[in-house]
Amino acid sequence: MSFSLQAQTERKDTLVCNSKQTDTIPTKSGTFKRAIKKFLNFSDFDTIYISPNRYNYALMITHFSNFEYYSVTSTQPQPQKLSFSPNPHNKIGLYFGWRWIFLGWSFDVDDIYRKTNRKNKGTEFDLSLYSSKFGVDIFYRRTGNNYKIHKIKGFPEEIPSDYTANFNGMKVDIKGLNLYYIFNNRRFSYPAAFSQSTNQRLNAGSFIAGFSISKHNLDFEYTQLPDIIQEHMNSGMKVQNIKYTNANISFGYAYNWVFARNCLACLSLTPAIAYKASDVDAEVREGRKWYGKFNLDFLIRAGIVYNNGKYFVGTSFVGKNYNYHRGNFSLDNGFGTLQIYAGFNFNVRKQYRKSK
Repeated sequence: MSFSLQAQTERKDTLVCNSKQTDTIPTKSGTFKRAIKKFLNFSDFDTIYISPNRYNYALMITHFSNFEYYSVTSTQPQPQKLSFSPNPHNKIGLYFGWRWIFLGWSFDVDDIYRKTNRKNKGTEFDLSLYSSKFGVDIFYRRTGNNYKIHKIKGFPEEIPSDYTANFNGMKVDIKGLNLYYIFNNRRFSYPAAFSQSTNQRLNAGSFIAGFSISKHNLDFEYTQLPDIIQEHMNSGMKVQNIKYTNANISFGYAYNWVFARNCLACLSLTPAIAYKASDVDAEVREGRKWYGKFNLDFLIRAGIVYNNGKYFVGTSFVGKNYNYHRGNFSLDNGFGTLQIYAGFNFNVRKQYRKSK
């Protein structure tokens, strides 16, 4: 299940005359209300750079591909690394949009071509709100146990670096919330690149600042690894369970490039300084311990779209990377979603209809 939202309000111009209030002095509460109203006015953008959406409804067909990877690393007594990833998940869906919200249904393409074990399949939920001024990401992922070893490093020569094998000893649970603010919101439009609700007419960029919090739970049954790997792996990699809370402050930059009429390319990179408080259950002689440490995480967004106001087609990618390090153990994990879509808008809004 996936949702795509964007906020956009309609601009209404009114003129009110009241002679009794002509000489009144604005109160502090009135100033505060006007500031809040201005902050929540998502249509306050420069129309030379951004064109608003002129339609009420939209219909879109889309294809999703989900990717993820996990790398377990240890440095003592020798550097070693094990990398795991499942096969990409492919989904096709149909979505209906009304003003600022897209809702729809999608199904797993793999279920059509081959029989899949439902017990090994995970659960994914992503909700993203793209507005002119700020955005929200809410995500939840519970992966299945259908991983594969696809790369190893630092093991004896009898284990080749491209060694691969099925591994059913890893389960991951991630949930989190991401909030961010767009500074140059009058000239730069995230919705133009990721939610097809506006059109970027001229090149523009913006700094982005945000806050994120997420909880991670990793079960790593290393005893299910092939015997030859267990025999030579560092003891520091033998961690059975990791639970940690990730809180970060991010600051990055995004740029919209209008490379042709109605054609837009967007790239956004947001590094984050993250504090991780964790509960680690390692092998018996180390026991369960608490750790707290700062690390660097990343969030990347990229998109290319053609949108002439009526019809649109494009692709986008959103990826997240998390790094966890403590002592003689490191965990790097990341996941991303590649989307390819096409659709059209219909039912012109009242204020944009031509009068007879």
